[in-house]
Amino acid sequence: MSDGRIALGAAGEARAAAHLTRAGYRILARNSRVDGVEIDLVAARGDLVVFVEVKTRRHDGFGGGAEAVDVRKQARLARGAAAWLREHRPRARRARLDVIACTWDTAEGWRITHYENAFEAGP
Repeated sequence: MSDGRIALGAAGEARAAAHLTRAGYRILARNSRVDGVEIDLVAARGDLVVFVEVKTRRHDGFGGGAEAVDVRKQARLARGAAAWLREHRPRARRARLDVIACTWDTAEGWRITHYENAFEAGP
């Protein structure tokens, strides 16, 4: 991956974390690795823990960021979230899997789209 793409991804994750903070979430972890899965952001608000996949794009020409979270990625995130909950044992009573799509447009700046409960954890 090129340095430019790495920087863009890091900027998107920072924007996503700031978006969550403004919405009243507390960031618990960034780029957490558990059970062989990297979870971009783990956030909490009240009794809810949210596991967030951040997808950053320069444009939507090949589809938005949310479309890039395919069934395999969903299953990996769900597995990682379950492992994170077992390992960290937060007091949360609920958990959710979200996607935040961050798109950088040179004319308009950042566009952040938060898909709450983007997919189910599976069977």
